Amino acid sequence: MTIRRITPDVRTRDSGKSRAFYATLGLAEVMDLGWAVIMASPSNPTAQVVLITEDASAPVVPDMSIELPDGAAVDSAYESMRAAGAEIVHPLQDEPWGVRRFFVRDPDGKVVNVVTHHK
Repeated sequence: MTIRRITPDVRTRDSGKSRAFYATLGLAEVMDLGWAVIMASPSNPTAQVVLITEDASAPVVPDMSIELPDGAAVDSAYESMRAAGAEIVHPLQDEPWGVRRFFVRDPDGKVVNVVTHHK
Protein backbone atom coordinates (compact mmCIF):
# COMPACT_ATOMS: atom_id res chain seq x y z
CA MET A 1 0.00 0.00 0.00
CA THR A 2 1.33 3.45 -0.93
CA ILE A 3 1.15 6.11 1.77
CA ARG A 4 1.38 9.74 0.67
CA ARG A 5 1.91 11.26 4.13
CA ILE A 6 1.22 10.88 7.82
CA THR A 7 0.31 13.93 9.89
CA PRO A 8 -0.32 14.47 13.57
CA ASP A 9 -3.77 15.88 14.31
CA VAL A 10 -3.54 18.23 17.28
CA ARG A 11 -6.69 19.15 19.18
CA THR A 12 -6.59 22.85 20.02
CA ARG A 13 -8.86 25.10 22.06
CA ASP A 14 -7.60 28.26 20.36
CA SER A 15 -6.64 27.85 16.71
CA GLY A 16 -5.35 31.43 16.51
CA LYS A 17 -2.80 30.87 19.27
CA SER A 18 -1.83 27.49 17.81
CA ARG A 19 -1.40 29.00 14.32
CA ALA A 20 0.86 31.70 15.74
CA PHE A 21 2.90 29.12 17.65
CA TYR A 22 3.50 26.89 14.62
CA ALA A 23 4.11 29.92 12.37
CA THR A 24 6.88 30.96 14.76
CA LEU A 25 8.43 27.54 14.16
CA GLY A 26 8.40 28.30 10.41
CA LEU A 27 5.22 26.54 9.28
CA ALA A 28 2.79 28.28 6.93
CA GLU A 29 -0.99 27.96 6.83
CA VAL A 30 -1.96 26.01 3.70
CA MET A 31 -5.62 25.19 4.40
CA ASP A 32 -8.33 26.52 6.70
CA LEU A 33 -11.72 24.82 7.01
CA GLY A 34 -12.66 26.88 10.07
CA TRP A 35 -12.57 23.85 12.39
CA ALA A 36 -9.32 22.42 10.95
CA VAL A 37 -6.17 24.25 9.85
CA ILE A 38 -3.19 22.66 8.12
CA MET A 39 0.22 24.17 8.78
CA ALA A 40 3.05 22.99 6.50
CA SER A 41 6.75 23.47 5.98
CA PRO A 42 7.34 25.86 3.05
CA SER A 43 10.39 23.82 1.98
CA ASN A 44 8.76 20.38 2.43
CA PRO A 45 4.98 20.66 1.96
CA THR A 46 4.27 17.10 3.15
CA ALA A 47 5.72 17.95 6.59
CA GLN A 48 2.51 19.12 8.23
CA VAL A 49 0.53 19.43 11.42
CA VAL A 50 -3.28 19.61 11.48
CA LEU A 51 -4.85 21.84 14.14
CA ILE A 52 -8.42 20.81 14.95
CA THR A 53 -10.95 22.43 17.27
CA GLU A 54 -13.61 19.79 16.52
CA ASP A 55 -14.43 17.49 13.64
CA ALA A 56 -17.22 18.64 11.33
CA SER A 57 -18.82 15.22 10.84
CA ALA A 58 -17.16 12.69 13.16
CA PRO A 59 -17.81 12.00 16.84
CA VAL A 60 -14.14 12.46 17.83
CA VAL A 61 -11.02 14.35 16.78
CA PRO A 62 -8.47 11.91 15.32
CA ASP A 63 -4.96 11.61 16.71
CA MET A 64 -3.31 11.25 13.31
CA SER A 65 -4.11 11.13 9.62
CA ILE A 66 -2.71 8.70 7.10
CA GLU A 67 -3.22 9.90 3.54
CA LEU A 68 -3.51 7.25 0.82
CA PRO A 69 -3.20 7.93 -2.92
CA ASP A 70 -6.85 7.45 -3.94
CA GLY A 71 -10.33 6.30 -3.03
CA ALA A 72 -9.65 2.70 -4.02
CA ALA A 73 -6.78 2.53 -1.53
CA VAL A 74 -8.99 4.00 1.22
CA ASP A 75 -11.75 1.51 0.39
CA SER A 76 -9.24 -1.35 0.51
CA ALA A 77 -7.83 -0.18 3.85
CA TYR A 78 -11.38 0.07 5.22
CA GLU A 79 -12.18 -3.50 4.18
CA SER A 80 -8.87 -4.72 5.63
CA MET A 81 -9.57 -3.03 8.97
CA ARG A 82 -13.11 -4.42 9.10
CA ALA A 83 -11.88 -7.93 8.25
CA ALA A 84 -9.27 -7.65 11.02
CA GLY A 85 -12.01 -6.74 13.51
CA ALA A 86 -10.73 -3.21 14.16
CA GLU A 87 -13.11 -0.68 15.69
CA ILE A 88 -14.43 1.69 13.02
CA VAL A 89 -15.02 5.01 14.82
CA HIS A 90 -16.32 6.99 11.82
CA PRO A 91 -17.75 5.20 8.77
CA LEU A 92 -16.26 5.27 5.30
CA GLN A 93 -17.72 8.25 3.48
CA ASP A 94 -17.13 11.13 1.10
CA GLU A 95 -17.05 14.45 2.98
CA PRO A 96 -18.35 17.73 1.53
CA TRP A 97 -14.88 19.35 1.74
CA GLY A 98 -13.43 16.93 -0.83
CA VAL A 99 -12.05 13.91 1.01
CA ARG A 100 -12.95 10.23 1.31
CA ARG A 101 -12.16 8.89 4.77
CA PHE A 102 -12.89 6.71 7.75
CA PHE A 103 -11.61 6.63 11.34
CA VAL A 104 -10.31 3.47 12.98
CA ARG A 105 -9.05 2.93 16.54
CA ASP A 106 -5.58 1.40 16.94
CA PRO A 107 -4.78 -1.19 19.64
CA ASP A 108 -3.72 1.56 22.08
CA GLY A 109 -6.91 3.59 21.61
CA LYS A 110 -5.54 6.21 19.20
CA VAL A 111 -7.95 7.28 16.47
CA VAL A 112 -6.50 7.18 12.95
CA ASN A 113 -8.10 9.13 10.09
CA VAL A 114 -7.47 7.16 6.87
CA VAL A 115 -8.05 9.67 4.07
CA THR A 116 -7.58 10.66 0.46
CA HIS A 117 -8.30 13.92 -1.32
CA HIS A 118 -10.57 13.84 -4.36
CA LYS A 119 -8.78 14.88 -7.50
